[in-house]
Amino acid sequence: MDGTTYNYKLFARNDFSAFWALFTDNLINLIVLAGVCQFVFNMPAEIVFGRILPGAAVAIMAGVAVYTWLAKRAAARHGRDVTALPYGISTPVMFVYLFGVIGPIYWSTNDATLAWQVGIGAGFMGGIVAGLGAIVGPWLKRVTPRAGMLGTLCGIALVFIGTVPLATVFEDPFIGFASMIIILWGLVGRFRLPFNIPAGLLALIVGTVVALAMGKASVSFDGVGFYPPVPYIGDLIAGIQHLFANPELFLVLVPVQIYNFIETMNNVESAEAAGDHYPVATCQVTDGVGTMIGAVFGSPFPTTAYIGHPAYKRMGAHSGYIIAVGLVIPFAAFFGLLAFLNNLIPVAAAAPVLVFVALSLITNTAHSVKTEHMAAVTIAMMPHVSSFLVTKWGSLMGALGATGVEGLPQLGDEALTAALLQQGAHFEGHLALSQGAILTGLIWGAIVASVIDGRFRNAGGFALAACGMSLVGIIHSASLHWPSFSGVSMGYLIAAAFLFIYPQFHKEDEIVNKNLPTDEPQITPGE
Repeated sequence: MDGTTYNYKLFARNDFSAFWALFTDNLINLIVLAGVCQFVFNMPAEIVFGRILPGAAVAIMAGVAVYTWLAKRAAARHGRDVTALPYGISTPVMFVYLFGVIGPIYWSTNDATLAWQVGIGAGFMGGIVAGLGAIVGPWLKRVTPRAGMLGTLCGIALVFIGTVPLATVFEDPFIGFASMIIILWGLVGRFRLPFNIPAGLLALIVGTVVALAMGKASVSFDGVGFYPPVPYIGDLIAGIQHLFANPELFLVLVPVQIYNFIETMNNVESAEAAGDHYPVATCQVTDGVGTMIGAVFGSPFPTTAYIGHPAYKRMGAHSGYIIAVGLVIPFAAFFGLLAFLNNLIPVAAAAPVLVFVALSLITNTAHSVKTEHMAAVTIAMMPHVSSFLVTKWGSLMGALGATGVEGLPQLGDEALTAALLQQGAHFEGHLALSQGAILTGLIWGAIVASVIDGRFRNAGGFALAACGMSLVGIIHSASLHWPSFSGVSMGYLIAAAFLFIYPQFHKEDEIVNKNLPTDEPQITPGE
């Protein structure tokens, strides 16, 4: 269709509701990273509120501009309304940068400024890696079954975007339940609220009012001021120099940025499943360049096309919701209002919005893949459960140490691992699954979906790729290393050999999946 005459409205009424959901998502990330940098790594407010947050805001502005243009172009091309891809700081990668890059530098040097410099250096170099994903991204999208890509996103949504915020709701039930029921009513059930107030806005207001009444929120103007974005070229160069002087940090940096461009690819696929088509290579370059721009202006944290497009599509949003976020977040960052909001809005009031995003993504996935591919979606979710368990086991050990318990073994200690196994906690297996969980989930989802469809060579290709990645530590390892055979890599090799060779020794009708629906054309085995 020639969509050159189609009049796409950037702003629609439903953008108002979507804005509050995306704004809350970004706000929580910014509040968390500011708190960790300030109170865990002892970074002064001048760095946190004067450099990191304004830098993140500049990156968000840059990405929002591109994704708005992409939405307008897609609407013109297809002659219908589309929902722009949400954009912001990648939540999983943010935690890796905090505790895998910035934290180790601070703990080894006790120098918060150096830790920040290395952080922005890592962000800049990581942006280059993420942008390079555009070279292989379109090809990966063609060969990877939708169930694998969306299934691994569902795993993240289930445990980190859904379960963790839901636990926060139950930690502060008076606040959380007051907000949660409004989200369920207005966003999940899609029933009208008084005066058509957006559910996300009303949930924040009600939760905040309850928190103020209980004394769990405060009105404080500490940190409010003017923080204009400034490029920090000298600090960036110093950070990059430190990175090359300590190349072991690249062992953290490279795998997590591979994760980041895979996450972008998956989120673009999620949007396509919801009906909106965007060029994956352009999105990956945008995320990489946005990350690099943020690093130049002081933010170490990678930006990405956000998870959750189907939720905003379901709301009926256009592009106005991301444009509004691209204006409000910078305004709040440049004038220190994020510190004010940090004191005012309790996490339990904002958490239900994230629960809604998780519910929407998983529900949309169930509707956008073939019924028989739900097995692939399910297995793709499982490594993220392991990632969640390993993360929380580490938190438990840290908490025990912080309370004064002495003589604690480290996670991975042979005696502790044996004791955990006796109690039914399979630490070694969960650890292996947790390392590179998003790639592992994608790979196993793709293998299962390909086997179901009789595409054995495609399944074997993914098993062979997994063997190669496990050989060098991209998955199932704590860091990159020289090629080294292990039980896991050999297992993948055996699986690949079976998938390539075994179907050749059977008649075609013996390996046709007779359980596929009869109204769908059978796929020739081996294709």
